[in-house]
Amino acid sequence: MQQHKIEVCFSPALFPYYENREAIVVVVDILRASSAIVTAFMNGVEKIIPVGTLKEAKEYKANGFMVAAERDGIVRDFADFGNSPFNFTPERVGGQVIVYSTTNGTQAIHLASGGYQVLIGAYLNISALAAHIRMQQRDLLVLCAGWKNRFNLEDTLFAGALAEMVLEDDRWYTICDATLGSMDLYRQAGEDMMGYMEKVAQRHRLKKNKLDDVIGYCHQFDRTDRIPVLRGESLVELHAMK
Repeated sequence: MQQHKIEVCFSPALFPYYENREAIVVVVDILRASSAIVTAFMNGVEKIIPVGTLKEAKEYKANGFMVAAERDGIVRDFADFGNSPFNFTPERVGGQVIVYSTTNGTQAIHLASGGYQVLIGAYLNISALAAHIRMQQRDLLVLCAGWKNRFNLEDTLFAGALAEMVLEDDRWYTICDATLGSMDLYRQAGEDMMGYMEKVAQRHRLKKNKLDDVIGYCHQFDRTDRIPVLRGESLVELHAMK
């Protein structure tokens, strides 16, 4: 029986040491980009174009695109809306193409773009994500968007949760310390996830700007079976590709 490995990359700065072009790469930015992207597809967005710079986002805006853009959690003045999942309602995003630029998440998506398949992960779609990965039977790399190339807790916890779910199938294994550490952290935090969130720096950054109303929502399991996938330069819904 062929086995497939699971690895976790704690920061985009470490990605060159993990890059595996034959692996499925799951990009995660729980607070808030990947949760917002999954929500947008749950609510009917047609396509999301992730861009790395505000300059690119402004150029798209000038060409008539709807733009979501933030830095350090704050909506940019030219943007239609920011990075909260609650912005991506069916009324606003249904059937739309949206250009998206964030502090950490969209840069991580571009970094991962050379992988066999690049998926967007959140607790909101975690079971569907794990099931798809098991069907593909490939190595898995979970890329944590982190915070400005630094380690963060919230993405690491998700990586541990996803790794545990995939490892329920004995065709996968891990000898990666980062994966084992993320699973240990998830098991510890899982007993009281919202209590554990009080330790998380991004939770306090959001609270300072009165943007922390999304914390509970971003940690809800299985709100959708939609899986965003990078196709060319855009994110589309996975099953829409077939």
